[in-house]
Amino acid sequence: MGKTVLASSASQTEGKLVYRTLGRTGLQIPVVSMGVMRADNPNLVRAALEKGVTLFDTAHGYQRGNNERMLGEVLQDYPRDSFIVGTKVGPTGKDRQTGDLTSDTDPEEFERMFHISLERLQMDYVDILHVHGLSSRQSVTFEPLLKKLEQIKQEGKARFIGFSTHQNMPEVIDEAAESGFYDVVLTSYNFQMADWKEMNHALEKAAAAGIGLIAMKTMAGAFFDNDRTQPINVKAALKWALLNPNIHTSIPGYTSFNELEESFSVMENLHLSDDEMKDLRLAQHEASLFCLGCNDCLGQCSKGLSIPDLMRGYMYTYGYRAYAEARELVASLDLPSEPCSDCAECTVTCRRGYQVAERISRVARWKDVPADLFIA
Repeated sequence: MGKTVLASSASQTEGKLVYRTLGRTGLQIPVVSMGVMRADNPNLVRAALEKGVTLFDTAHGYQRGNNERMLGEVLQDYPRDSFIVGTKVGPTGKDRQTGDLTSDTDPEEFERMFHISLERLQMDYVDILHVHGLSSRQSVTFEPLLKKLEQIKQEGKARFIGFSTHQNMPEVIDEAAESGFYDVVLTSYNFQMADWKEMNHALEKAAAAGIGLIAMKTMAGAFFDNDRTQPINVKAALKWALLNPNIHTSIPGYTSFNELEESFSVMENLHLSDDEMKDLRLAQHEASLFCLGCNDCLGQCSKGLSIPDLMRGYMYTYGYRAYAEARELVASLDLPSEPCSDCAECTVTCRRGYQVAERISRVARWKDVPADLFIA
């Protein structure tokens, strides 16, 4: 599988590409990979391959399956050992308040969905199979699902096992490090977490345990405002995440050739300039479209709404304009029609100072948008 080393996550530079080793997987990959979620142009994937991208991240639910189909079609034209594919499958039966998996979590259904992903990708195996969206310690070590994942790995249908996490990241990453089960963790990580000591400690512990760490949401939603008139310095933000040696690669979701060039250009010089550091310092505590996923808000809402999920849908809507993904996420939450309408005052306090009720009212409208509005 291309370049492989067995230890050391130290960076190595070849030309304009900076490589790191993805933990104990031994996979040596550029620190800039590709998040395919919003991409729908096959030529953009081809351009990324030509630039030197080797790791492509997708998921069972992205673009209602079309994301995996598109990626699979493109990769048919390339040798199987020249790229690395990670896909994600969400488990059923998740308690949205606690994040725990329950008796309704069906490992057989998880396997069925994964086989559909393999068919879409036109592959016999993926390099990394992630459990999508774990957010509690219990979910990380849920025994029925671990047994199914181990079976899938033993059958050669996934070379490595990981999970993605958007909420409560320090705790779930810490649990992964202690479990000894997972090869890879895909986590939100960006400059707005700079003061979050628990997060940095968890990343350090996981890397020391041999877990490959992939950073997503490195650009903190890319904008501060709904109208996208106040952009974040995304190049500086990506550099900031990659300056942490425990982050082995990142998956910026570029959707244009210019964004591909901009993301890849950070490897020419990973160091932050004085101006870039100033931009990030000024922006670190500003309210952006990104939710930390700290879970402090859980339990504060009198209606028990899954606020972190709603805030992620808000970012998809206004930061990424990933409307299909926002609609799918919100529709999965079983919301009342107007979830905040009969509350005289919002009881939720956000550590970032977000106006939670206003954001919920904006994004909850996706609940009533028909799924077939988006082309299957």
